[in-house]
Amino acid sequence: MTDTPWWTPTRHADRRPALLARNRIQAAIRGWLAARDFVEVDPSALAISPGNEAHLHAFATEAIGTDGGARRMYLHTSPEFAMKKLLAAGETRIAAFAHVWRNRESGPRHSAEFTMLEWYRAGEDYTRLMEDTARMLQLACEAAGTRRLCHGGQECDPFAPVERLSVAQAFADHAGIDLLATLAPGGGTDRDGLAAQASAAGIAFGAGDSWSDIFSRVLVERIEPHLGRGRITVLDRYPAAEAALARACPDDPREAERFEVYACGVELANGFGELTDPAEQRRRFEAEMDEKERVYGERYPLDEDFLAALALMPPASGIALGFDRLAMLATAAPRIEDVLWAPVS
Repeated sequence: MTDTPWWTPTRHADRRPALLARNRIQAAIRGWLAARDFVEVDPSALAISPGNEAHLHAFATEAIGTDGGARRMYLHTSPEFAMKKLLAAGETRIAAFAHVWRNRESGPRHSAEFTMLEWYRAGEDYTRLMEDTARMLQLACEAAGTRRLCHGGQECDPFAPVERLSVAQAFADHAGIDLLATLAPGGGTDRDGLAAQASAAGIAFGAGDSWSDIFSRVLVERIEPHLGRGRITVLDRYPAAEAALARACPDDPREAERFEVYACGVELANGFGELTDPAEQRRRFEAEMDEKERVYGERYPLDEDFLAALALMPPASGIALGFDRLAMLATAAPRIEDVLWAPVS
């Protein structure tokens, strides 16, 4: 960390090798996607709804019409809604390097504005995305001239066999918690049951914390530090209550087709077998917004066009990868701003 502005010649000279590596990584991934018939799309960043997850925070603005009237708009937190509309329109393999914005996020691994690589496969199982991501992590290392992803004193070999485990297994292995015992089909949860197990495991939480709050605390404190150590970890089958946009696992509706990819304890990607039921998606969004209003005192509107498009959307899988984080790990940069050409300032 330095107080020298990023735009001074000496600081830029220090940052430039990682920035050029970032460009090579992006070119390599773009080439890989194009060779597999992905169409690169460019979704609008301005939206009537920025996303409807309780703990995602957007930047709001006003669009002024020719009549002088104003309406609330948002910078999107993900290009997901727009890209799913394109799937409904008939596209089958699409990808985007999209600038996205998330409020209340800053730190060594977070920037309020960052680049998200998002891609979708219509008619293909979500496990294909695990294979895609593993290859992209390898491409990033090759483009950066290394064989390792590095961060925080940890190393990860993306060429080693991938570790894949369920969230329930991770909770059992690293926290001694029977997570499935606190879940019910349809997204129901047993807050008191999880609280009792977390307390027995020595995990502190507040009296007003919800099931989701306690789940997140266990994940961050006990699970994530073990993930992506030495090799890539795919953390699979999230609880349905933590997968608002994913379909349920066919063999156990308490779990959903959601996974995250970790390297060096850092979350890099978040993938889904996509939910395409408009009524169920509306129910989940409304529940998320109820929780957002309870915790933060605000809620975001629903994108009615998106919900209508879901009725036309084919079965699909989709994933979002934090491209800046990938560049950071491939270049061993300590902070995300070291791989941003012009950091937010």
